[in-house]
Amino acid sequence: MARNKFDVDEELEVEFNFSQVKRLLAYVKPYKKQMALTIFVMLVASVTAFTGPYIIKIALDEAIPRGDLLQLILLTLLYIGTLLINAFGLRYRLKSTAEMGQSIILNLRRDLFTHLQRLPFAFYDSRPHGKILVRVVNYINTLSDLLSNGIINLITDLFTLLVIAFYMLLLNVRLALISLAGLPVLVTALFLLKNIQRKLWQQVSRKQSNMNAYVHESITGMKVTQSFARERVNLEIFATVNQSYRQAWMKAIVSLILVFPIVENISVLVTSAVYLAGVAWLNRGVSVGVLIAFLSYISSFWQPLFNLANFYNSLINAAAYIERIFETMDEKPSVADLPGAKAMPPIRGQVEFVEVCFAYEEGQESLHKVCFKVNPGETIALVGPTGAGKTTIVNLISRFYDVSSGKVLIDGIDLRDVTLKSLRSQMGVMLQDTFIFSGTIIDNIRYSRLDASDEEVMAAAQAVRAHDFIVKLEKGYYTEVNERGSRLSVGERQLISFARALLADPRILILDEATSSIDTETELLVQQGLAKLLVNRTSFIIAHRLSTIKNADRIMYIDQGGIVEAGTHEELMRKQGAYYRLYKSQYQFLEAI
Repeated sequence: MARNKFDVDEELEVEFNFSQVKRLLAYVKPYKKQMALTIFVMLVASVTAFTGPYIIKIALDEAIPRGDLLQLILLTLLYIGTLLINAFGLRYRLKSTAEMGQSIILNLRRDLFTHLQRLPFAFYDSRPHGKILVRVVNYINTLSDLLSNGIINLITDLFTLLVIAFYMLLLNVRLALISLAGLPVLVTALFLLKNIQRKLWQQVSRKQSNMNAYVHESITGMKVTQSFARERVNLEIFATVNQSYRQAWMKAIVSLILVFPIVENISVLVTSAVYLAGVAWLNRGVSVGVLIAFLSYISSFWQPLFNLANFYNSLINAAAYIERIFETMDEKPSVADLPGAKAMPPIRGQVEFVEVCFAYEEGQESLHKVCFKVNPGETIALVGPTGAGKTTIVNLISRFYDVSSGKVLIDGIDLRDVTLKSLRSQMGVMLQDTFIFSGTIIDNIRYSRLDASDEEVMAAAQAVRAHDFIVKLEKGYYTEVNERGSRLSVGERQLISFARALLADPRILILDEATSSIDTETELLVQQGLAKLLVNRTSFIIAHRLSTIKNADRIMYIDQGGIVEAGTHEELMRKQGAYYRLYKSQYQFLEAI
């Protein structure tokens, strides 16, 4: 799992290619009419603008020598008109491209976020969340200008070059050929730089991803950092990660800024050649008006080339981010609806494991040929040492992971034959890691069933004895809590998560260490609420505090990926096996304190 570290560079499985360009252009397609109109406006503005130097040429070679004041006034008005049309075109382009760019980015980010919702636990287990976050926010933002303004500018600038080339050829063919002589040199230089730049910007994306991962991890674990006075060590690590990002960026920038001197030097050489040739050919097919107009055109000729070089740099830069975005979007969910999957019928609650094997990593089995059958309405407790496979069993029932071999059946139906939504909508799960979302307490409880009324939310909270502490808060159920519920105690967060799970009115209820952070007094109250709620509901309870599961219909002792023994509390105590030893050791520990 090497990539699950902030200081390990991510390797690309598929590098940037033309098919990815086609995928990007698919996001532009819905706005093709708006883009076509913008391009048309810009082309009209471009043609109009570059009529200006030709107007100046007519004024210098015809109107002024003849002293034709009327023609000179008309030419002046015409020239002002070209400037106004060009200004309107630029204003329209700025507004239109900004609108399209943000719409395209909105759709791309929506699709990426939607795909992330489908990816299983294994995806999030295998990489830092900061490396995922940077793709949704930073990388997509980088594409905004490229996908809107960049495409329009590309087409406009290419057309502008053709317009200028036409006017230059119209003025003087020989001078035009001298002006165009620098283009093959420029294209060759850009081609040679392409691969170097792409690799350097790939490295920038890796280092940015690493830094984002470490910052995210550090902020999430800030309480632990300060508890152990690790600030100085963390600062040193961040300095290293930050410096690596800076070095990668500076190397990429050096390759980036090489393009502009190349364009600048070629333009200076070509312009100088035009000056020399124009002066040498003055009055030999080149008039003063032609030379001045030509120099104006050649000055404008290199501006689109600057813009195209800038677009090229942006594309090379963006390619490193496009690779990462599509790599994420192409990540195949290891747990997904199979072709032909049907909706799960209303669950009665029979659960069966048939020769189930499972491994998080190949060659390292967490479960080995686990077999058991649970009848509807039974309460099953899973106990055993940490890492024995208890949480893995309940994760397979919820199909957060798929079995490596064997079957998990609910009411005789293989979980892989039904849709995930229809399965999980009939289950209530409270995991070890209780997560509280930013918002009100009532919205956090209602998260499991959005159509629940306030009365139903409060009833669920009362059942788990969360109601009493909630109503004591300044705004009761409408009290705002921060992400992860930082203003609540660990026990209070677990009670809210408990209410959330119960509100869903599940046919199968899974409680993973549900009472681990609740004090003994509150635990007794919760047990009273659960006694009523567990009736006619199949339940799986993982608990290290054995006093909480003594009344379970069956207790399974899990160790080394299998069921060592199973039975009621009394049966297992009489056997004096693994459960007996665990219970006695815990009882003696509690007696000692």
